[in-house]
Amino acid sequence: MQNVQVLLQPTEIEALVAEGVTEVTLLGQNVNTYGVEFGDRLAFGKLLRACGEIAGLERVRFTSPHPAAFTDDVIEAMADTPNVMPQLHMPLQSGSDRVLRAMRRSYRQERYLGIIERVRAAMPDAAITTDIIVGFPGETEEDFRATLDVVRAARFSAAFTFQYSKRPGTPAASLPDQVPAEVVQERYERLVALVEEIAWEENKAFVGRTVELMVAEGEGRKDAATHRLSGRARDNRLVHFTPVSTDDSPLDVRPGDMVEVDVTYAAPHHLVADGPVRSVRRTRAGDAWEARTAAPTPTTAVPLGLPTVGLPAG
Repeated sequence: MQNVQVLLQPTEIEALVAEGVTEVTLLGQNVNTYGVEFGDRLAFGKLLRACGEIAGLERVRFTSPHPAAFTDDVIEAMADTPNVMPQLHMPLQSGSDRVLRAMRRSYRQERYLGIIERVRAAMPDAAITTDIIVGFPGETEEDFRATLDVVRAARFSAAFTFQYSKRPGTPAASLPDQVPAEVVQERYERLVALVEEIAWEENKAFVGRTVELMVAEGEGRKDAATHRLSGRARDNRLVHFTPVSTDDSPLDVRPGDMVEVDVTYAAPHHLVADGPVRSVRRTRAGDAWEARTAAPTPTTAVPLGLPTVGLPAG
């Protein structure tokens, strides 16, 4: 189940799958410009499709694409390739075109929302996550409200939110109109409240639905106390579930295995499935986890008959 985070060639991914890796994240500072250096602007979409041909590779994700370089062939590859997950993490930073220009970002609000609209048209259940910075120098209340407008329109399933902090030596540190800390804090709290409200609404829509999970290891901090396991849905939502069958008998479920469960409860940051598990599919990743964590086979002690030195015999 190891989640390998590096941009790879298909042959290298195949070698990892042979070792028990079943989920791969293609990672780059601007992952969707992969191929530009060797003259093929469509190479990233081709790489996603090639991942779909690798037997045993259950899930493929990628992060982080840049809105300025996002092309429709990538959306088509995501929609057409079953093991490419319907999840997109695409940094927004700000919903204000004026602030984006000050940040030297090469995209604007309209392009960003246009990408999300096309992704959702191709994959209606896609989960979109993002990064947002509050309080960039010169940000006005109007600019901040533009960010809130994008959050409402995009309906992010989660957002990594940050307060701008002045860092010596960076271009932004010398910009005029630094936003007072108390204003940044107040805006940050409003943003977090809106993000969580929307995320909770989106999660509530999953109650009663069946989701496929890849069982994770160490994702649920309270799993031991609640007697649950945790896993990630196809769209990367975290789901805590009870590993029991229809007759309430415990199931042998390992990290890396795939299960289907019915969601019974939703919170802003996770889902819960407390009913019986619908199905369990053992995977190569589960086998690898079991082999890695198996207790050493006990061995019979063999006396070595070490000689004594300097002691009389008998």
